[in-house]
Amino acid sequence: MSSKQKYTKCFVTSEDGTIVGYRQMGSGPGIILLHGGVNASQNLMKMGKLLSDEFTVYIPDRRGRGMSGPFGSDYSIEKEDQDLNILLNKTGAHYVFGTADGALFALHAAISLPSIHKVIAYEPLIFAGQPGLDEFKVTIKHLDKNIADNNIAKATVEITKDSAAPVRAIPDLVLVPLVKLILWINQRNVKGDEVPYQDLIPVLGPELHVVEKTEGTIDEYKAISAKVLLLEGSKTQSLLKDSMTQLYNVLPCSDLVELKCLNHDSAQDYGKPEPIANEIKRFLKGK
Repeated sequence: MSSKQKYTKCFVTSEDGTIVGYRQMGSGPGIILLHGGVNASQNLMKMGKLLSDEFTVYIPDRRGRGMSGPFGSDYSIEKEDQDLNILLNKTGAHYVFGTADGALFALHAAISLPSIHKVIAYEPLIFAGQPGLDEFKVTIKHLDKNIADNNIAKATVEITKDSAAPVRAIPDLVLVPLVKLILWINQRNVKGDEVPYQDLIPVLGPELHVVEKTEGTIDEYKAISAKVLLLEGSKTQSLLKDSMTQLYNVLPCSDLVELKCLNHDSAQDYGKPEPIANEIKRFLKGK
């Protein structure tokens, strides 16, 4: 899909000199789409196409991936704010959609950036004292170790097991070799501006440490003046649903919508982005 959908490739330079590359398509009011952790711009191309008939869509490779520069030694949520601010200034867009980590960064940027008029956040994760955080922190530690050992296949397996219950019964002796094969095939088949998953797994570690640092910050989101649409899937984990509830309770101008039969992966090309795109259009058109 991503290699066939036509787009223009553009670049901006963030405050610290980091290059941020993005894909542009469509026409109309501008909307920036921010992908999640183990993803890049290539994974929001279906969403981009669904929106491009009514909007000019901008899909960056967030820093650490593909067309964009590295995280840098002082990576933080404020760096994500700066990157998004540069994109807003360059494109003139006032709407931002984000999924997972991208949803968190869209919301956080809206605290300080008045040029963001509307935010659509699909299942952002914020640490707000909800049950399950201790287990999630253990997952992050395991991820750190696997990345440090350059064991990308094992890291992928453990992340998958933590998020997909049916996979947990399959032993690692079966899954790890299978994932190694899948990663090898994927790396051989990537084209153009696409990023192989072998390169995307390691960037999840630094991002999750940024997510960890959101603990105790929930009240900061009371300062968002933008209108916010919070979206969640009916099949998502309770940890994420608790994040949504906490955010809904503090955001001054927000709606919370549950979409039936969707899960945390639904915004991506390998999910079901159509219902999410429909909600985005409804919200942005004020209907």
